[in-house]
Amino acid sequence: MDSLSQHLEGLKLFGNKDQVEVEEEILKSLNMVLQAVTGDQQLSRNLLETSGIFTTLGQILTSHPRCAVPAAQVLAELAKNEELKQSCIDAGLVSALLPHLESSDQDLLLHAGRAIGRICYGNKTAKEALSKTNAAEELVRQLRRAENQERLEIITDILQLLAENDSLKVQLVEADVQSALVEILQKVQDSPQVEATGILKTISDLIISLLLGDESMQKLFANGTGLIYQMVSSWLMSPNIQLQLTGALAVANFARNDSNCVKMVQLGVVHQLLDVLEKHVDGGDVTVQHAALSALRNLAIPVINKVQMLEEGVAKRIQMLLRSEMPPVQFKLLGTLRMLMDGQVEAAETLGKDPALLNRLVQWCEAKEHAGVQGEANRLLASLLRHSKSQEVVRAIQEAQGVKHLVSMTTSEHAIMQNEALIALAIASAINLEIIKDAFKESKLIPNLQKLLEDEMASPEVKYKSLGLLCSLLGSGDLRKQMEEANVQDTLENLCSDSNASVVKQALTTLQILKSNAQDSGLFFP
Repeated sequence: MDSLSQHLEGLKLFGNKDQVEVEEEILKSLNMVLQAVTGDQQLSRNLLETSGIFTTLGQILTSHPRCAVPAAQVLAELAKNEELKQSCIDAGLVSALLPHLESSDQDLLLHAGRAIGRICYGNKTAKEALSKTNAAEELVRQLRRAENQERLEIITDILQLLAENDSLKVQLVEADVQSALVEILQKVQDSPQVEATGILKTISDLIISLLLGDESMQKLFANGTGLIYQMVSSWLMSPNIQLQLTGALAVANFARNDSNCVKMVQLGVVHQLLDVLEKHVDGGDVTVQHAALSALRNLAIPVINKVQMLEEGVAKRIQMLLRSEMPPVQFKLLGTLRMLMDGQVEAAETLGKDPALLNRLVQWCEAKEHAGVQGEANRLLASLLRHSKSQEVVRAIQEAQGVKHLVSMTTSEHAIMQNEALIALAIASAINLEIIKDAFKESKLIPNLQKLLEDEMASPEVKYKSLGLLCSLLGSGDLRKQMEEANVQDTLENLCSDSNASVVKQALTTLQILKSNAQDSGLFFP
């Protein structure tokens, strides 16, 4: 440690020596310090700060170009230590390093880039400090001047780190980084060289990082006139899978805003996404399909878009993916269809009568090895009933043997799925109890409901809906008898003292109907 102290002391600059002599001493001391810090990553923070090394390194980077390479290398090593990053920021070392990114010296570029990246990695303070400098403009300028792959990779690595900070995302967009990135993509997209693939992915990842910030995303969208959005169409139509993925992810991110969604549907992006999906139906790229479906689902959130997308036949075209055997694709497909159906009576009725769709849904309801797909298939079945309120849909789901899955859904560990199942079953029983009562008996609906009502952890909403469904079931003599045999009356009487007033009121109503001889059930229709 004493030896290190001597070398740290040797870094201090003395005005009574000429420049060459000073730089020789600096180089010698830097090399010794480099050996020391490389050999011991846990060097005493107090020792380093007391030595003034951070200020000294800034002076060397600024005033002694001959010594810049080892100085940057020392900094790159010091920045591996989390405790030392703040000292680097306080000494203004990132700003001192930035001009060296212009260097034609590959070693200097490499070490300066690594030092900046390590100082900023996972360091919110560092990124905030950088946002107060001209770092964004400087890096974009260097990106445009990157004449070889190594320089390009170093600059893009730094940009990727900075793009984790929302303020710096905005600054990079304002510095027009997007046009530089698009130019690079256009140069490498058709290149047969192996390294072009890596550059393509790196640039694509950086574009998506910029889209993850709300303000930077809006600036890039610019009401559909922004350069990145303007490129989406050509990326989606490209034979290059990485560009297809970039286009789909870009749309999915732009679609985080309802007004953007409406504008994009008007501009015709939906069918471009469907065209991409069709290319990948059989044995295609799962990530592209997943991204395209995510984009379609987001676009389908505004009601006005649901109507337009359904009118343009999106629901029909998207069903081509029903034959997919890839769980991530199945999961996103189901979620997208459910979003399209939300509140759309005609579409829900059309799909709810489609035997091919229903049979596939029932298959997926049984996919126990893929819980997400199983859950989404159940939710779509319930959604078709809920939004269509159609007797024909009830019959079609019964014929496809889907009712038992909706009954099973009432026992889900997720309250939202329990509620959706209870509403769907209440609607079905109110519309056509006669054709589904046997399915209810076979699938043990009444014991399931009784269990929910007796569960102290069940929410008041679940209990209320369960009671409403019981009211509907009392319209069937067979189901009424099953309730009597199961002593449901005792369960209802216990609920009459429940802490929730709505549950008490519904329990009293259900109890009164159960005790009466009348077959009029007072149907519960949510």
